[in-house]
Amino acid sequence: MTDARTELQTHTAQAYVGVDMAKAHFVYNLHGESVLRQCRNDESGFAELIEALKGRPVALIVIEATGGHEQALARHLLLQGLPVALVNARAARDFAKGMGFLAKTDAVDARALAHYAHTLAHKPGSEALLLRLPDAAVEALQTLVARRQQLIAMRTAERNRLASAHRQLADSLRNLIAFLDREIARIEQDINAHLDEHWGVQRKRFEALKGVGSNLTSTLFAFLPELGKLSPKPLAKLVGLAPLSDDSGNRRGKRRIWGGRAIVRNALYMATLSAKRFNPVIRAFYERLISKGKPKKVAIVACMHKLLRILNAMARTGEDWNPELHGIKP
Repeated sequence: MTDARTELQTHTAQAYVGVDMAKAHFVYNLHGESVLRQCRNDESGFAELIEALKGRPVALIVIEATGGHEQALARHLLLQGLPVALVNARAARDFAKGMGFLAKTDAVDARALAHYAHTLAHKPGSEALLLRLPDAAVEALQTLVARRQQLIAMRTAERNRLASAHRQLADSLRNLIAFLDREIARIEQDINAHLDEHWGVQRKRFEALKGVGSNLTSTLFAFLPELGKLSPKPLAKLVGLAPLSDDSGNRRGKRRIWGGRAIVRNALYMATLSAKRFNPVIRAFYERLISKGKPKKVAIVACMHKLLRILNAMARTGEDWNPELHGIKP
């Protein structure tokens, strides 16, 4: 079985595969080949893809992230030892347009993704692009955290409907909201128990920071395994907090953040809103930026970046929270 963590090879005989996912099926294409194949998005379809790749040295399989429909296939391929990368849908579409694939169909997208796989495999540092198979504890936590996000989104939608609902529907909406409240509370109990069982010491260390709670710690442990293993700049870029330049010639555009792992960034944002009120280090940093004329949104993003740097340092060193390291004495 090939280890997906081994360095990507660039021999011309290797296969570069693009996979366009849908709920019921997926379409795949091998770079340099005109044939496209459609398979069911289930075990039988996965077996068809594995059979088609048998005996071929696979350099990289690129799958477009599609609302979770890709997770089962990605896991199956990883268990077979194949190198897999999940790519952002926006980045994949921008690449396709740049390659001249202006139309958008499943077949066109699969062919464009095969080109994308070939390009990414030849990119310096391509090893970092490979998806890793999480261990059982992380995978279970990912499932719980994702479910909590789904339930919260459902509750928010029902609350929005309640605000303008006809009185005959109000009781139905309230009953459903109450049910969702109970389900969210139950899921959060499961998350807390799972955190205590597998990350008890590190969770306690992180949550000693005012503003950091189980929502952020569970999201970090589930979806940011690189925490404590990367330097601050690459980690910020991974989360989508690194300001990206928008310059051309003499024009200097505004630097903006985008991309990255939205679920981590959203949890960090909510924690920062609390930290800038109750954490003396983050509060002082935020107030200093505001006093210098920085817009509130820019100041909040900077505080998110600082909070991430602090947590990254704590994860790397194993040291407890110490505000004195940041010039704040208790």
